[in-house]
Amino acid sequence: MAARRALRGAVLAVAACAGATALTGCSTGSAQSSSTAPSDAGTFSSPSQELGNGTVTTFVTLDGGRPTEVGLRLTPTALDGLPASGTTLMLDFPDQAADTAFDHVMLNWNPQGHEPPELFGRPHFDFHFDMVDMATIDAITPDDPAYAAKAEKLPEARYVPEDYAVPPGPPVAAQAVPAMGVHLVDSSDTSLVPGEYDFTQIIINGVWDGRYIFVEPMITRDWLLTGPSLEQPLKLPESYQETAYYPTTYAVRVDQETEEYVVSLGGLTMREAS
Repeated sequence: MAARRALRGAVLAVAACAGATALTGCSTGSAQSSSTAPSDAGTFSSPSQELGNGTVTTFVTLDGGRPTEVGLRLTPTALDGLPASGTTLMLDFPDQAADTAFDHVMLNWNPQGHEPPELFGRPHFDFHFDMVDMATIDAITPDDPAYAAKAEKLPEARYVPEDYAVPPGPPVAAQAVPAMGVHLVDSSDTSLVPGEYDFTQIIINGVWDGRYIFVEPMITRDWLLTGPSLEQPLKLPESYQETAYYPTTYAVRVDQETEEYVVSLGGLTMREAS
């Protein structure tokens, strides 16, 4: 993970800026700590990117060199002036997040929601906390002759968070999303009834080519505007495919000092590959 991180900044800059026309707000500089001196404690932030009338950054918090939380901060005006056509931003993590499972965040603003509209048709943000690099994400494309086979190659059940599964309906390959992967929902969530579901926020997980590759909070703009304060445990896998610090909790809150919206994965715990 640490070796991969050393090259990640250059990979992200090239892949994000040269690859997909859907991506906007791309920065050519690699993420650097907001601190001016090395430290093994505190919160470190990436360079900001424009979002709406404000900005968004990623961050990692360290305690004695150990990462405890990763997330994003959206300034108060970031929820205003959002493009009517939607947008996608790629946000690298600071270098201090090297020991975490996460490589970057893909932020999607969906002003008309997305499929299935009877569940997720409200204007909302998708925050993909990706555990693979941008080259891997960029390669998830129907142009790949093995696209269907990679979609259908699900990880062993022990590597997937408890109760998460491919939604019923079309074949797995038909549910794959380019530049994302196959989305899994909590099969035990009885509220996910089309036409009845009151969507405000939800945790989705994602897989591709036999790997568990992302944790995805999906959050409506309207719910964020209420100034929520939420913290809940995440459902976890039994085993892990790579050694790293993985989250155990999920939180959405408003920083009372800065009035920034904070979306985070916390309780980071070292897990050994097995």
